[in-house]
Amino acid sequence: MKKTILLLVLSFFCTALFSQTNKAKKATSSSVFAKSDNVSAEMVKNKFYLFITNKGAKKDTILLKSFEVDKLPLECKIEPFMTKGIILHKITWQEKKTLQSKLKTEAALTTVSIICELASKTKVLSNEQTTTKITEIHFLDDKQTVSETIDRIRNEGFECIVNKQGEVVLKNKAKENKMVYVTADKKFVFVSAGPSKKKK
Repeated sequence: MKKTILLLVLSFFCTALFSQTNKAKKATSSSVFAKSDNVSAEMVKNKFYLFITNKGAKKDTILLKSFEVDKLPLECKIEPFMTKGIILHKITWQEKKTLQSKLKTEAALTTVSIICELASKTKVLSNEQTTTKITEIHFLDDKQTVSETIDRIRNEGFECIVNKQGEVVLKNKAKENKMVYVTADKKFVFVSAGPSKKKK
C-alpha cells in the first residue's frame, strides 16, 4: 500500500513538473509573421518585434508595437529598400477593429507602416492609415417602424509609399507629401507638399 501511495505521489510530481516546463516553453515561444533574408517580424507574448539575426546566431530586436492580449497583426510584409546608400526596412501590417451598437456598426481596417534602420536599431518613420466602413440604421418615422440602412466609408491618414528613389510619399485623395531620409538625424523629413496627383 505504501509503495502504491509513493508511486502515485511521484507520478503527480512528475506530471506537475512536465506541465510547468511546457508552460514555460509556450510563454517564451514566438510566432513568425513575415521574413526577409535575416530579418523577421515575430510576436512574443503580446509584443510585436523585428528580429535581426546576425552572424554567430546573435539576434537584435526592435519593438514595433505592444498589442492587446487577444489581438494580432494581419498580412504582415517586410520590404527592404535603398536610400542614400543605406538599406532600410519597411514593415507593414493591418489591424482590424469593430465597434458595434444596436443601430450602428463601424468596421475599421488600419494599415500600419514602420520604417527601421537596422544598424542603429531605430524606427525612423511610423505611419497609420485607417479605412472605416460604417453601417447605420436610420428610422424614417417617429414610431420607428420604417427604417433604411445607410453605408458610408470614412478614410483617415495617409497611404505610405516608398518610390524608386527611396523617398517616402504620404498620399490620400487630397494631398501628397514627399519625405526624404536625413542620415545624420536618422529620420525622414518633409521636402514638398501639394495636391494629390490623379492617375492617368
